[in-house]
Amino acid sequence: MNTSPGIVVVGSINADLVIALGRHPQPGETVLGRSMTVLPGGKGANQAVAAALLGAGVAMIGGVGADTHADVALSALTAAGVDLQAVRRTDGATGVAVVQVADDGENTIVVLPGANAQVTPEVVLDSAGAIRGAAVVVVQGELPADATEAAVRSASGRVIINLAPVIPLDRTVLLRADPLVVNEHEGALVLGQLGGGPVSEHEDIIGALLACGVKSVVMTLGGAGALVSDGGPVGHVPAPRVPTVDTTGAGDAFVGALAARLADGQPLDDAVRFAVRVGSYAVQRPGAQPSYPALGTTLPDLPA
Repeated sequence: MNTSPGIVVVGSINADLVIALGRHPQPGETVLGRSMTVLPGGKGANQAVAAALLGAGVAMIGGVGADTHADVALSALTAAGVDLQAVRRTDGATGVAVVQVADDGENTIVVLPGANAQVTPEVVLDSAGAIRGAAVVVVQGELPADATEAAVRSASGRVIINLAPVIPLDRTVLLRADPLVVNEHEGALVLGQLGGGPVSEHEDIIGALLACGVKSVVMTLGGAGALVSDGGPVGHVPAPRVPTVDTTGAGDAFVGALAARLADGQPLDDAVRFAVRVGSYAVQRPGAQPSYPALGTTLPDLPA
């Protein structure tokens, strides 16, 4: 990377094998699907595409394989104008996610890491200058923990840690999160990593994470919106009521939008309000990256 973009996303790049079916099978049950589509995906790539489409300058650090899925996995990143100079091509398979989407819009996902598992701290540190120069660095839980830790430790700007899935990270790394973005289940698991006691209420989890030293927390609640606190009272941003087609990638659209607004210097509360609207837009369309709004798209309004 020759120049430092506003946002650097260090994360996974996948091809999503999306299977449409009437309902999800019970354990041991076989059901018939209706179709399968191969689309670009991966939490890191999803977030990078969302931020870029919303007008941010974004660079991606990650890896793809030498198979036919690599071009699909990179297609939306390329179209969105994301800087891909730091994406490594390795021997073997590109990461793949098998996504089952039922008629009610709910999904189940099984991820095969593929080339994502080959993203080492050395790969990340090759782009340490760009990471240091970024206003916002975004990481998730789909790369090896040591690579994620290297990215966070290299950052001098704001760090968004979206720990999904939850992987063990060093305490000092977790405490760099500003914000830590989790759902209620992930929040409880991260709290356990930090040595916090078991709590179940959403606001109590957020309060306990802040008490452990996390600078700010955003908890996503799906159709109920999001909770946010940077040390003060926990605020609730309700989501617009919209028809749900596919929830795949909605959380990543949220994180990408959050990063774009924070990189633009907006306060956390305002960035969360915008991110909730973007996430609500995303669930109305199929797929992950293809469903993300471009700059200037009319987004659903928040409830009064």
